[in-house]
Amino acid sequence: MSKLKVILTGATGMIGEGVLYECLHHPEVEKVLVISRTSCGYSNPKLTEIIHSDFSDISSLSDRLIGYNACYFCLGVTALGKSEVDYTRLTYTLTLNFAATLATLNPDMVFCYISGAGTDSSEKGRTMWARVKGKTENDLMRLPFRKVYNFRPGGIEPFLPLKPTQTYYKTYKYLKVLFSLMKVIAPGLVITLKDLAAAMINASLFGDPTNILEVKDMKALAKAKL
Repeated sequence: MSKLKVILTGATGMIGEGVLYECLHHPEVEKVLVISRTSCGYSNPKLTEIIHSDFSDISSLSDRLIGYNACYFCLGVTALGKSEVDYTRLTYTLTLNFAATLATLNPDMVFCYISGAGTDSSEKGRTMWARVKGKTENDLMRLPFRKVYNFRPGGIEPFLPLKPTQTYYKTYKYLKVLFSLMKVIAPGLVITLKDLAAAMINASLFGDPTNILEVKDMKALAKAKL
């Protein structure tokens, strides 16, 4: 595959920032377009940034979105305190509208979606967020992309140094022992942010036989080499 031209969302969050950092330092990534509500704070020759407030409608940006072959959708919200209607609007509707525009403009694109461990592919379970994430995954896979990959991380261990602006980084020093313990007793539930980012990039470069990647799948894909 040719070098990657990436569209990335969520670059001001912990996952998106880590994926952006890895993209900017990866030799097979030619350029990165970040679409964000606020500046990501990075400057790099590979990087272009669009500040855009409404992610559910990116049609006005269409002429600037053509020619990309990968999208890393790292935007997400917590379900805590939200009704199913609101969580569906912010998770399912927003994501599908964004992705549908890209699928029309770049049908040869690989779309990588950050979902979550425990997502319910049946869409019928008792847990609201898992049903909504499951429907999002399922309908993304129906869009006319070259390939869609749904990543289901559990606990994510960040790497430093990155901009320590997120609460996750500020509290990480208190979580180091927990992550160390989890990697021993429950390795299938935790992944490093470096491995998650590497797996997304490698999915775009090499592909993978499954559309849904659990932690063990991501760790294996992260080790893939040219």
